[in-house]
Amino acid sequence: MPPVIRLQNASVSYDRLPVLHDITLEIEDGEKVVLVGPSGAGKTTLLRKLFESVGASAAFIHQDYALVPQLSTFHNVYMGRLDRHGALYNGLNLAIPRRREVEAITPLLVELNLEDKFHERVSELSGGQQQRVAVARALYRDADIVFGDEPVSAVDPRQSDAVLTLLKQETRTLVLAMHDVDLALEHFDRVIGLRNGRMAFDASSTHVARDHLNELFAS
Repeated sequence: MPPVIRLQNASVSYDRLPVLHDITLEIEDGEKVVLVGPSGAGKTTLLRKLFESVGASAAFIHQDYALVPQLSTFHNVYMGRLDRHGALYNGLNLAIPRRREVEAITPLLVELNLEDKFHERVSELSGGQQQRVAVARALYRDADIVFGDEPVSAVDPRQSDAVLTLLKQETRTLVLAMHDVDLALEHFDRVIGLRNGRMAFDASSTHVARDHLNELFAS
């Protein structure tokens, strides 16, 4: 079976400044993969490149959440499937939430401890709550592949474990960029280390030595 995500000799530059160098990478259906590395290593750029290679059918959890602040938690989560309905249906759901959508979204909010924030504008939520809304939106999209850029960076450790566990359970193929190496090793089987826009290693979490990580994050 061919890989569901594939990059071949991919390089990216911004304003003539190289950010990624000759990345070749394949991810199989069902894999749970995490990208780790210091700030500026190219994690976000690689994540976006992988997302672009798959297409808009995948879901993406943005580092800045990419929510609509004046809309409620419910409506922000609903936007995960906005492109699957016509303008009339979306407009009616904005005015009066459809029962079908309420019943589909509520269990996600319960799992993420957001059920009491259903009607609240996301502008009134804390950073950690907004981040969980972004996770709920990605899961509601019900995509086979989910990408996430630091999806638990604003969440406390207990919630981080719960969010990552939920993402793994509800997503077929998962690719995240994370700065928390301990969480990455705990939750993912495959770890890709990036440094200066290059792949430093690609290995099972059980084979990633602490020396590899120390070298990766060395100044």
